[in-house]
Amino acid sequence: MTIRVAIVDDHNLIRLSLSRMLADVPGLEIAGTAGSGEEALQLVREQQPHVLLMDLMMPGMGGHEASLRLMKQWPALRIVMLSVTEDGPLPGRLLQAGVAGYLTKGASLDELVLAIRRAACGQRYVSPELAQVLALQQPQAETAGNPFDCLSERELQVLMLLVKEKRVQDIAEQLYLSPKTVSTYRSRLLQKLGVDNDIALARLALQHGVLV
Repeated sequence: MTIRVAIVDDHNLIRLSLSRMLADVPGLEIAGTAGSGEEALQLVREQQPHVLLMDLMMPGMGGHEASLRLMKQWPALRIVMLSVTEDGPLPGRLLQAGVAGYLTKGASLDELVLAIRRAACGQRYVSPELAQVLALQQPQAETAGNPFDCLSERELQVLMLLVKEKRVQDIAEQLYLSPKTVSTYRSRLLQKLGVDNDIALARLALQHGVLV
């Protein structure tokens, strides 16, 4: 069976590169591309791909929210997440929600093709690096009363960049937000988690297994 693969990423160069590489792989067919979570909903409705490669961090509707909507509307669709990082609780959340795979954008073409083929067969693929991170997080993540469980996808994204000592301006550029909006997210995070500064935020994240 030919596997119909669709690609969702807000960077045109990445969509083009992935399309060209995967089009040359026997047994794969490119079913279309989209530049946002909103476009992904329409793409799946019109093209009915078997496997969807979904970028996690995009402006507007992020990959997390789009994946949850797509899996609810099209249960047979298999989603493989692509991200620049395997840090934080988002990978675990997505795998628990039912995504078929999770890879970093540093993965090789062979690994990506393996993940696509496993997903199409109803199996799951997680990169070895992420599997190790999840294994280290698991004992602490199961601790009752984890305060990070109440955070939204965007709050978690801002959190992970803050604890990596990224400046507000840099975070704004990476997440396609205004610096004022990032500052608002930061204030909300500190309030929700009951800490006063970024150092205390990083310590709390380490304590609860968000950082390993």
